[in-house]
Amino acid sequence: MVKFPEPLAGSVETGARYAIYFAPGPDTALHALGSRWLGRDSISGALFEQPALPGVDPARVTEVTADPRRYGFHATLKPPFHLKPDTTHDALFSAAEAFAGTQDAFEINLSLRQFSGFFALMQSESPAETRTIAAATVSELDAFRALPSERQLERRREANLSGAQESLLQRWGYPYVMNEFRFHMTLTHRITDDAEADLTRQALKLHFADVLGCQQWFDSIAVFSQDVPDAPFQQIARFALRSPP
Repeated sequence: MVKFPEPLAGSVETGARYAIYFAPGPDTALHALGSRWLGRDSISGALFEQPALPGVDPARVTEVTADPRRYGFHATLKPPFHLKPDTTHDALFSAAEAFAGTQDAFEINLSLRQFSGFFALMQSESPAETRTIAAATVSELDAFRALPSERQLERRREANLSGAQESLLQRWGYPYVMNEFRFHMTLTHRITDDAEADLTRQALKLHFADVLGCQQWFDSIAVFSQDVPDAPFQQIARFALRSPP
């Protein structure tokens, strides 16, 4: 029988959180388009006027992009976590840099999809490299993750997790890793109205036309941080992967 770590009795929901993400390079068209769509650049912190959606109130555009805007334009590799009390962000940076140096860069091809009700850029195909590096990021840097409180675990369980997802939640603090991982760069929250979804889909296809179906380099990992709960995540470090053989 697998023995999982016991959740913390007290709360660890204050203080900075860190996450390891794939985020496109700052000079890429993908970064610029994603930042403009969400209305915020996670590197500089600059705010932008978001693209207009014909037939959709601008306030509604701001609303449906609020969550992905707070997290920044990215694809999650290692989900947000608090640091263990005996670790530091400098040590995390060093470990992330060393880890990146063991991974080869590769190319991905993106398409627009509606995933569990929300729109995201996902891979046109799912090469093994993406799942492999995501799983390795979760496991190799897990020594820095503080165990979640029971309250945090219960919040995750509100999503009616499967047995496999519950096991992943207990082992890794998040239910959508390893075999449950799906590469996605979130662009909206869930949209259930068909007419609104159609308008949003057309606007997204137009906005991201220059990068959809085109090869993009997965050539680095980025460390994001959130200083306090509900604050926006900011990209604070970036580490290059090895050049492909």
